[in-house]
Amino acid sequence: MMYGDWGSGWGWMMIVMPLVWIALTAVIVWAVFKVIQRPANPGSDQPRRETPQEILDRRFAAGEIDADAYTQAKAHLASQDVHAQ
Repeated sequence: MMYGDWGSGWGWMMIVMPLVWIALTAVIVWAVFKVIQRPANPGSDQPRRETPQEILDRRFAAGEIDADAYTQAKAHLASQDVHAQ
């Protein structure tokens, strides 16, 4: 018994199998590119947290605080470092 123009049922494989191989090849190529593009240090894509001294320096440089506030805060940070050790 014939199933339409597909003969004995193998005709559909002539269309589907090349599509399966193309999709499989695309997935393999995508996976290889993902592995190649992975950073050496997994945590390196996250921004580094600023230290309190760096925050203070940045705020002083941006003009958010004046020289007196900067000096007081810097002395306070220095005293905190001594107590922490």
